[in-house]
Amino acid sequence: MAAGLMVAVLVAFWLPCAPVGGDVAHAQAPARVQAPAAPGGAGVLPLPRIDIGVEPARSPQDVSTSLQILALLTVLTLAPAILIMLTSFTRIVIVLSFVRSALGSQQVPPNQVLIGLALFLTFFVMAPALGTANEQALQPYLRGEISQQAALDEAAVPFREFMLKQTRESDLALFTALAKAKRPANPKEVPMLVLIPAFAISELKTAFEIGFVIYVPFLVIDMVVASVLMSMGMLMLPPVMISLPFKLLLFVMVDGWNLVIGSLLQSFH
Repeated sequence: MAAGLMVAVLVAFWLPCAPVGGDVAHAQAPARVQAPAAPGGAGVLPLPRIDIGVEPARSPQDVSTSLQILALLTVLTLAPAILIMLTSFTRIVIVLSFVRSALGSQQVPPNQVLIGLALFLTFFVMAPALGTANEQALQPYLRGEISQQAALDEAAVPFREFMLKQTRESDLALFTALAKAKRPANPKEVPMLVLIPAFAISELKTAFEIGFVIYVPFLVIDMVVASVLMSMGMLMLPPVMISLPFKLLLFVMVDGWNLVIGSLLQSFH
């Protein structure tokens, strides 16, 4: 029985491969399956082919284009750092974080809300500089009126003016001395290598000053609640649980978000 089963299996595997005559071959030939036609009758819908490769440059223009693409990818990679270091984002996001910490509301508002609000406020504050850069640099460059280097120089002017307006002279003097650079005679001579870090620490100092002012009223509420609980002998009850509703009530009654955002935006003027 086992031998017969083995022979049957060998025959089944051997027959399709064995050379046979015309009729048998015609019978054994598999039927050709036609591809389903498209609804319009034009055949199968072709699939796109993606081809990515690296070829040697044949002219200096090819090298220039490759370097431009590399520079663009580098700028896109550094875009978050550029947004943080050259705009008002640093001060805004730190102040909003101080507001949440002063309220003691843990993760409310969540980080996504704070970052999103900070981004929109940053675009609001930087709108004049962005508009000037678009009118004086980007649009003339797209029309072919100025070169790429001239467009970059013109686009940096409004951001440079914004950073100089928000940077303290002591911070500029610090980084000028650390860089061992010559004392600039006017603001236009301040190099970007000195201006950017000076602007960053100036923004940090301003944000911490605003945060201290925000913390004071909420700190008073915490102290009053803690004193009342101690006088009542409720030492095991966390004061934060009792003070949080009062801090939220105070923040809502004085329209805290309106005051904080309004004062924060006015600090840039």
